Amino acid sequence: MSDLHTGTIEDAALAPALTGLVERLEPELVVATGDVTHRNRRPQHEKAAALLRGLGAPLLVIPGNHDIPRMPPARFTKTFAEFEREWPETEPVHASAAYHVVGLNSVRPWRQQSGGVRRSQLSWAAERLREAAPGALRVVALHHHMIGAPWRTRKKPVAERNRVLGSLVDSGAELILAGHTHQGAVSERREFEVVVGDVGAVLVSVAPGLGQPRPRRRGEARGLHVYEAEDSTIAVSTYIWRESDWALTAERLFPRGMRPLSAES
Repeated sequence: MSDLHTGTIEDAALAPALTGLVERLEPELVVATGDVTHRNRRPQHEKAAALLRGLGAPLLVIPGNHDIPRMPPARFTKTFAEFEREWPETEPVHASAAYHVVGLNSVRPWRQQSGGVRRSQLSWAAERLREAAPGALRVVALHHHMIGAPWRTRKKPVAERNRVLGSLVDSGAELILAGHTHQGAVSERREFEVVVGDVGAVLVSVAPGLGQPRPRRRGEARGLHVYEAEDSTIAVSTYIWRESDWALTAERLFPRGMRPLSAES
């Protein structure tokens, strides 16, 4: 999930319904890819943390561009101070036998919308991905998106995204998660990259926003993605908020590894 924007107009029914959904799905990990608050205020961080911890599942939370002060000098001198009161790491790692998730902090205080990832961060991520258990799905999560969505053309992707995406792919990432656009998008690298020979599958995904969509703003969904990895596939289920509960909107299956999906007879 992404873009909670805690502090905007909120639906009281959403939190208990979200807890119920997590209880039904029993995920190994809940990933929140930034903008957990709307204006980086301490009560907003506290409320967002209470919501996420109330889900009862392990968490991996990274900051978004709304999770830092809006104005200098605090924007530069206390950039992640409020975020780190609740989440001590801006680049956390979750490691298990099944999933190895590396968080990357793409927020840059000198950029209002577009984020960035330094080469040193990419080298660090490559080292962390090499530590994954054999067979574990190698995942990277950041706030700023790698692929576009239909309407949010002013939402800039991460700076130098070709370099960043290429580095993550070369480092062995199999699933790359982001948010920022408030629109869901899922694509497999071979759908947009010209490749030859044995090239492994990489799934690039953007979560819909979890927070309140703005009135009359076309192109803002409210939902989340659920990922489930098998030896040769990654399944993605998309849930969208429908006034009083979560509704399954899409189920998609992607290959994992070198081979395409097996055709059914």
